[in-house]
This record gives sequence, C-alpha cells and structure tokens, in this order.
Amino acid sequence: MRHQVAGKKFGRNTGQRRALFKGLAVSLILNERITTTETKAKTIRPIVEKLVSMAREDTEHHRRLVMARLGNELATRKLFEVIAPRYDGQGGGYTRIYKLGVRKGDAAPISMIEFVE
Repeated sequence: MRHQVAGKKFGRNTGQRRALFKGLAVSLILNERITTTETKAKTIRPIVEKLVSMAREDTEHHRRLVMARLGNELATRKLFEVIAPRYDGQGGGYTRIYKLGVRKGDAAPISMIEFVE
C-alpha cells in the first residue's frame, strides 16, 4: 500500500522522472503553453511556479539556481527577462490548467497548461 507517499512515478526511475519534469518545464517556459496529460500538468505546475517566484528577484544567485534546475540558458534568460517581470507584485498563481478532453489513442485525459496573462 502507498499510504501517504507523495508524487507520481510515471513508470520511470528517478533520473528519467527528473529529466521529464525538466523538459516539460523548459518547454512551458519557452512556448508559454504546452499540451500534455492532466497528471503531468498538475505535477509540473508547482515546479514552474517556484521557478517564477525565484526569478522575480533578479540576482546572480537566483539565476544560477534556476539554471541548475532547468539546464537551458535560453529558458533561464526568457524566464528572468520576459515572464517574471509580468508577475511583479503577484503572490502566486502564475499558471492555469485547462482540461481538453481525452486522447484518442489511449483515452488519457489531456490538459493544456499556460502562463496567466
């Protein structure tokens, strides 16, 4: 039984799961909107929100922390220069999840996660 065990495993080991989340976060930052399964969208939401909160204070320390988590210089630059200033003074709630229905092949629930304007 998995009582009180937080998080989903997505059928992957730890390294693969972290790489999945990193790739989804980078895609969301670069495209500002991605379509994925509902569970993956709900899982990356707090990850991205914490990165945006960190990027609101533009210091060298925060840039290095975000770069360490994302591993993508272009995404880090866009997060600090474009996305984070948009939410200056906002306490949270930077992303929104829309449910789009089910995927035709396997009936997995599909959602779109995007940054709030």
